[in-house]
Amino acid sequence: MPKLDTRALNRATLARQLLLERATLPVPDAVAHLGGLQAQEPQEPFTGLWSRLRGFAPHALDDLLTGRHVVRTHLMRRTVHLLTAADVLAWRTRFDAMLRQRVLGTYRRELEDVDLDELAARGREVLADGEPRSMGELARAVAGHWPDAGPRPLGEMLVAALIPMVQLPPRGLWRTKAGVRNLPLPAWLGRDGDPLDPADGVGQALVRRYLAAFGPAATADLRAWSGLAGLPAAVKAVREELVAFRDERGRELLDLPDAPRPDPDTPAPVRFLPAFDNAILGYDDRTRIIDDAHRGLSVAAERVVLVDGRVGATWTTDGDAVAVRPLRRLTGQERREVEAEGSRLAAFLTDGESDRARVDPG
Repeated sequence: MPKLDTRALNRATLARQLLLERATLPVPDAVAHLGGLQAQEPQEPFTGLWSRLRGFAPHALDDLLTGRHVVRTHLMRRTVHLLTAADVLAWRTRFDAMLRQRVLGTYRRELEDVDLDELAARGREVLADGEPRSMGELARAVAGHWPDAGPRPLGEMLVAALIPMVQLPPRGLWRTKAGVRNLPLPAWLGRDGDPLDPADGVGQALVRRYLAAFGPAATADLRAWSGLAGLPAAVKAVREELVAFRDERGRELLDLPDAPRPDPDTPAPVRFLPAFDNAILGYDDRTRIIDDAHRGLSVAAERVVLVDGRVGATWTTDGDAVAVRPLRRLTGQERREVEAEGSRLAAFLTDGESDRARVDPG
């Protein structure tokens, strides 16, 4: 079984994640290729797409959200993702059991005496008038039936698990602050999600789609990305389609045979990633892109900068400027490249009003 070292995996990841070279894909095709973008911070997908697409314009994503072609919803790992409407309708039912278990894992004691089917039915009754609601409003509307549970556990179970929901615009629109207003998926997209397929074609599609965007990868990585329990039956069903490798730890990695695996010496440009970017969170073993010493950054809402393909700095905004804090000593050339890309990012984030960027001493 061929062996792939960390640098080879890094370049493969960058290529799959559209971070080795900006792509010319239409925005919905890019969202679909990536299997969605992490989006609990509503402005972050704009930076994620800007770093991946040539000539990305924020209004293109706005139009897709208001036009109901992409949606914000709870899915992978019970976190909010930006996904195409087609993927949500095809995938959502496959995630139902995982979403329930994840909410119960947090609120098992509070929800111990709550009949979840009855809770779902009462939630749907409240939402039947077609009015969008916040999680708190929905929870308070049903809380009288389960006064001991508390509104927060009831609300999270309804919104994140029991009833497939969409977070409506203006939440998630460019440079717009708006609270979360939820509406059931069928009310927003016009139909229910697809029913469960006994042959689990959705699980098999998820394996292929994951590898296209993240491979080569281990089944533990697939589980870390999706939140599902590794999809063992689906992996077994498509295994003959795949090729296998070993990483430096001896783990088996699976991949699509014709997917890009660039030369490890391929130059990697500086890229600015948003908080919780799936290029990092989409793996159990993240050493292909971030050192273990910095792993905590990926779950602490820190935005990071890729330097030579790896996390080498964090960044934030300071007024109308982009401020970069190196995690290691940058060479003079690296510093200039980081500053130049940071300047372009500042212009993007401010709609051209500023191109100020600074790199702190390393």
